[in-house]
Amino acid sequence: MSIPKELRYSEEHEWVKAEGSRIVIGITDFAQHELGDIVFVELPEIGAELKANEPFGSVESVKTVSELYAPISGKVVEVNGDLGDSPELVNESPYEKAWMVVIEASDLSEVDSLMTAEQYAEMTNQD
Repeated sequence: MSIPKELRYSEEHEWVKAEGSRIVIGITDFAQHELGDIVFVELPEIGAELKANEPFGSVESVKTVSELYAPISGKVVEVNGDLGDSPELVNESPYEKAWMVVIEASDLSEVDSLMTAEQYAEMTNQD
């Protein structure tokens, strides 16, 4: 399974890519693999305020429905509309095409509290 080194990771299996104060959020390859075939993705509206460690949407697979937890706090400035019509992108391309939201971070230091790729690999026994 893929764990890109340049990203940060939450214990809830979300990944974060910092682009200045804009933060791209998605779910990890490990998470999509555990969930199975994704059939529906529910995401917040642009303008929604996310709070770290609180739910901001959900992913439905053939097996279960899982909540998405915000790895950091901020305001949603972009939502990946492609996932509405093509939720399978989460399975096919969790780090490229299946990003979920972009937020304007309230506190960039929250990114530093997330796991590195090495720490995430250890947590998921992928090392």
